[in-house]
Amino acid sequence: MPTSPHQVPFGAVYFRKSNPPQEDWARDYKIASEDGLNTFRHWFMWSVIERKPGLFDWDEFDRQLDLAAENGMQTIIAEFSMTTPEWMIRRYPDAVQVRANGQRLFSAMSQSCATSGFGNHNGSGSGVLTFNHPEVREAARNFLTELATRYRGHPGLYGYDIWNECNYGTDIDFSEPTKVAFRKWLRTKYGDLDALALVWHRYSYVEWEDIEPPRLLYPYAESLDWIQFKRENNYDQMQFRIDTIKAADPDAAIIAHGVAGFVKDMASRGADDWLAASKVDTYGYTFIQARQGAEPWRNFYAADLIRGASRGKPFWHAERQGGPLWMQPQVMGRDKNDARVATPEDIRLWSMCSFAGGATGMMNLRYRPLLDGPLFGAFGSYGMDGSRTPRSEIVSRIAKWANDPAQKDLFAATPVTGDVGLLVVPEVQEWDYLLSAEGGFDTYQAAMFGAYKGFVENNILVDWVQLTDIEKYAVLYFPYPIMLRQAQATQIADWVERGGILISEACPGYFGDNGRVGTTQPNLGLDAIFGVAEDEVEFMPDIADRDSIEFDGLNLTCGGFLQSFKPTSGKVLGRFADGRIAVVENDHGRGKTLLIGSHVSASNFRDTTADSRKYFRKVLDWSGNRPQIEITNRHVQARLQKGDRCYLWLLNSSPSRQTGHVRFPNGSPVLQNWHWRGQDGHYADGEFEIAGKDALVLEL
Repeated sequence: MPTSPHQVPFGAVYFRKSNPPQEDWARDYKIASEDGLNTFRHWFMWSVIERKPGLFDWDEFDRQLDLAAENGMQTIIAEFSMTTPEWMIRRYPDAVQVRANGQRLFSAMSQSCATSGFGNHNGSGSGVLTFNHPEVREAARNFLTELATRYRGHPGLYGYDIWNECNYGTDIDFSEPTKVAFRKWLRTKYGDLDALALVWHRYSYVEWEDIEPPRLLYPYAESLDWIQFKRENNYDQMQFRIDTIKAADPDAAIIAHGVAGFVKDMASRGADDWLAASKVDTYGYTFIQARQGAEPWRNFYAADLIRGASRGKPFWHAERQGGPLWMQPQVMGRDKNDARVATPEDIRLWSMCSFAGGATGMMNLRYRPLLDGPLFGAFGSYGMDGSRTPRSEIVSRIAKWANDPAQKDLFAATPVTGDVGLLVVPEVQEWDYLLSAEGGFDTYQAAMFGAYKGFVENNILVDWVQLTDIEKYAVLYFPYPIMLRQAQATQIADWVERGGILISEACPGYFGDNGRVGTTQPNLGLDAIFGVAEDEVEFMPDIADRDSIEFDGLNLTCGGFLQSFKPTSGKVLGRFADGRIAVVENDHGRGKTLLIGSHVSASNFRDTTADSRKYFRKVLDWSGNRPQIEITNRHVQARLQKGDRCYLWLLNSSPSRQTGHVRFPNGSPVLQNWHWRGQDGHYADGEFEIAGKDALVLEL
């Protein structure tokens, strides 16, 4: 993989035609370089470059790379082959993408730049035309080849960002070229129509051309197949873009970034951070507190998720908020201090939280604000005219600090493996998406976020982990396990039998392969590892919070589904308020399990109580594993990183100065060196003091 010439790539998205004004470019680059910024990313939009067939206008883009080279900076070319030249829509009308209701897409103006060619849908992954159309695909190949050939070897080039925010629209694409691709995918999966009929329960197909994609998504196998096809198809197109660019420029770095959207949007919009990260040299994420919220646990969520998805690869906070957000639906009604106006202190905290989570690059999603469009004035650390501001001053300070040679070993270190792995199974989200569509429930994301929040607020180090990576964890927590394939259930059971400790919430594997309910519950042989048989089950997520569980002195509000049990080999540890059995532990092989009869994590997400917060520490205690670090002040988060040395990050998300004590299982290590002291920070013998929205970074 190509290596960045900079210790920590640090910068911003700069040129999105037509912003910033051309007369400011040279001055902006000079200021950015003086301020310690070393990387700019620009949108290279097909719709504004190939203005006529075979006629490419590169002038403004050439200037960006030349200015980067002149100022010792590097350029990331964000290829925007998903923006469609207007003339192509006329030339290839059969390639226009189609919604489920039959409506054809049209060329729309972007919210993020004053240009057209963007499809009018709610995803970032495709424009007006589908790449499943052979001639459109070849035209895109030609554009990307011209792009990579032109800038290959340029001294200002670092690499290519291959897919901006890695997602696509929920209800596209029903065009004929995509239907053809879907039928081909089905033929590969099933082999013949008789085999497909057994799974889909559609028995009168005579030819593959009889198959139509499902326009109503119900919890049936055909809808699962459609969801999985769309994801594979779009990521195959990502791979096509990578292969095309690498063929023309084999030495360039391949980069991509998502929206850390796996928990919310993997099933509906293909935001599969694990799959995206597997294809590139460096992955990254957009995370903007103005859109997501600035609660302390959210400051860490995206970095932790992308670290898990990257599986040891370097990753960046590719789009970090550096200024306010005006008049957008995500901010309506929220308090001013809930990230709507990004203060210098906010930017400092958000940056340090991402670094503590393991990010090794930092990009603001605007260098300076756009001057037109609905996102005017948004996100930039520098002024509307490109001038320095208090926000840019803190950005400059962090950029220079991160690239100081004194921090080389710090940024070579990586976060330690978590105390617990939060189990992520994509099929669960897919099935919940289909199952919950009619009622509009969001139990999956509430349970996943609620469990993560619960561990983080207890300063328990938690990692997002898929089944392929569970062997390095002693303890797994499964917040919402309602659907599994038989092979996955067997893998989990084998892991427990070999000594793993599994804590699971209700209905493990209730739905099996192709979403079929098991007649024995727990399903798929999981009754043996949990030592129970199902007593009763209730699927009433709208009123689940009217019930509660008594567990080891805690009163836990229920959420999602309820499942009561009859012990077989298990031991009862808790009951519902009406006396039914709700919590059972069981020994299985060399491991053990704890089964909780509702989705208490979903309840914790919606309304954290003192007891629901204590619950997450209690179940870790039950596992026999002690946290690697403990802290007496829950307003402060602690993170550990190790490389050649050990580093402690202490981060105060509150606006006021905080004090407290850090405890390690084997006693307090000795402070060897300060790396970031913040505003009059203090640390000695485990005692600390940290200014509001600031950090301490220590070498121990």
